Amino acid sequence: MYVIVVGGGKIGQNLSRVLLTDGHEVLVLEKDIRRCERIAEELGSIVMRGDGCEVATLEAAGIARADMLIAVTGDDEDNLVACQVAKYKFGVTRTIALANKPSNEALFRKLGVDKAVNNVELILAQIRRDLPSHLVSPLISLKNLEMEIVDVRIPPHSAAAGKSLKDIPLPENSIVSLVINKESGAQIPNEETIVEAEDELVAVIKKGDEEALREAFS
Repeated sequence: MYVIVVGGGKIGQNLSRVLLTDGHEVLVLEKDIRRCERIAEELGSIVMRGDGCEVATLEAAGIARADMLIAVTGDDEDNLVACQVAKYKFGVTRTIALANKPSNEALFRKLGVDKAVNNVELILAQIRRDLPSHLVSPLISLKNLEMEIVDVRIPPHSAAAGKSLKDIPLPENSIVSLVINKESGAQIPNEETIVEAEDELVAVIKKGDEEALREAFS
């Protein structure tokens, strides 16, 4: 997969390193010459100096054959513009933008960015996963279906522990697609699958049903 990363700061550099390790072809677009030099020294000739918001720069970067553009500069406006140009001018099928200001995340999605992320939400999501009081953590939002995929952690004293899935009052139209047990590992469950304390579940639910799911397993 060919990925263009707009922004060669710490996030862009670390992201590019991981993508290269995973075997992808990567090009970093960065305006600052010193950042370009640092990236070239560490990662090789995968960096090009230029403005990732400009059509000419993206054309020179080979945007026509890119599978994905990821914009992670420190400027939300630049990230949005880069994604919009890539998507609507060159037809890039997947665009991802960093929203440095969390309130811009919804705006990015509304304006056509396929995936918008912000550091605050990423940190909060990790904190929630580590706190026993947060049983349900969002993983993926299926925006076109008004559904979401969530992670559920069964607490030690859950009323659901020891019960089969068919006997647990799950929200309507929800599906438990994976059960992970510390000893037996992961399994695709059926209605007879027994849920144990400290199991981890992956479920698909309607948006807004998080509290009902939390009550079912609390």
